[in-house]
Amino acid sequence: MSITDDARAMHEDLVRLRHALHAEPEVGLSLPRTQEKVLAELDGLPLEVTTGAALTSVTGVLRGGKPGPVVLLRGDMDGLPVAERSGVDYASRVDGAMHACGHDLHTTMLIGAARLLAARRAELAGDVVFMFQPGEEGWDGAGAMLAEGVLDAAGRRPDAAYALHVTSSVLPHGTFSARPGPTMSASDALTVTVKGAGGHGSAPYLAKDPVPAACEMVTALQTLVTRRFDPFDPVVVTVGSFHAGTRRNVIPDAARFEATVRSFSRESRTRLEGTVVQLIKSIAVAHGLEVDVEYTEEYPLTVTDPAETTFARGTVTEVFGEHRFQPMRSPHTASEDFSRVLDEVPGSFLLLGACPPGSDPADAPYNHSPRAIYDDAVLSDGAALYAELATRRLATPAA
Repeated sequence: MSITDDARAMHEDLVRLRHALHAEPEVGLSLPRTQEKVLAELDGLPLEVTTGAALTSVTGVLRGGKPGPVVLLRGDMDGLPVAERSGVDYASRVDGAMHACGHDLHTTMLIGAARLLAARRAELAGDVVFMFQPGEEGWDGAGAMLAEGVLDAAGRRPDAAYALHVTSSVLPHGTFSARPGPTMSASDALTVTVKGAGGHGSAPYLAKDPVPAACEMVTALQTLVTRRFDPFDPVVVTVGSFHAGTRRNVIPDAARFEATVRSFSRESRTRLEGTVVQLIKSIAVAHGLEVDVEYTEEYPLTVTDPAETTFARGTVTEVFGEHRFQPMRSPHTASEDFSRVLDEVPGSFLLLGACPPGSDPADAPYNHSPRAIYDDAVLSDGAALYAELATRRLATPAA
């Protein structure tokens, strides 16, 4: 039987596992119940399994029957602090937590791939590293796993690395997508605290009101984007949190806002910090106020290797047909810590449409929505693609 046939044969097992993971999501770098489920599913397979020290990661190494290169496959495992409202019968039983981004599917697909490849161990010309990663959702779990040596788990660095990510909308059901080069934005965090002097709302001239200054900063950041950066090398600044005061007639001592900053080139990212910080400090000075500015680099730009992405596209079309691949025309404005792996290893990052059949991907709830629904039908195809990528890439040693 082929890899795809074997993947379809285990479909019901994959669905059972995915539902178990979905019903019990965990958030962050510590996912003990998820780790326990993954270890139980890998038990009995001919893998060299290790777990993380600073996080509940799982790394498995499958030694092929013949010498050859090393391929790494990543599946993230963490959920989000979102209260689920999807209505599915296997919905989260954990208050305030949900697999709203589909990582339960990624984990399940990677376990499926481990089973498929373990059954073909003697035929593999090289080794496969299975990277089960916590903390993708803003915790930099990939960075933590790299620090603990995941790239050296097989005894030598991977020659190629691949990750899949499902979408609950945008892409048609069962469609794979990727692009060479910049694929997802870099992500940075901006935290600003404007310090004033509180007073009565009826006499603002006797206080130092931080609120107008903070509001001016928010507006100026949007103007900065359009006036200081090339529209063909875009940046995105979104203020998602703004807090000041307790009552309508009280001028507060401080105002605080937080923003996410996205960019699509290393040049723009380098310019952003200095430009943003200078703008905010200048506005504070103009208002006679003090300000604390924290600008923190988070995930780097996700850049796929052109040759590996061409290979991944060819694998999709050969296994599933030309109609199952849709080129990604533009990079996505979301960010990914798999970028840290791709900074070290040539590889590719692919999307897979998991919008339920009958739903319009154009208006279905997007990833991270409390109403996001991912169709189980893609599980076997995702597992098969992981396994096909590894098998075919191992059969093509690096030049």
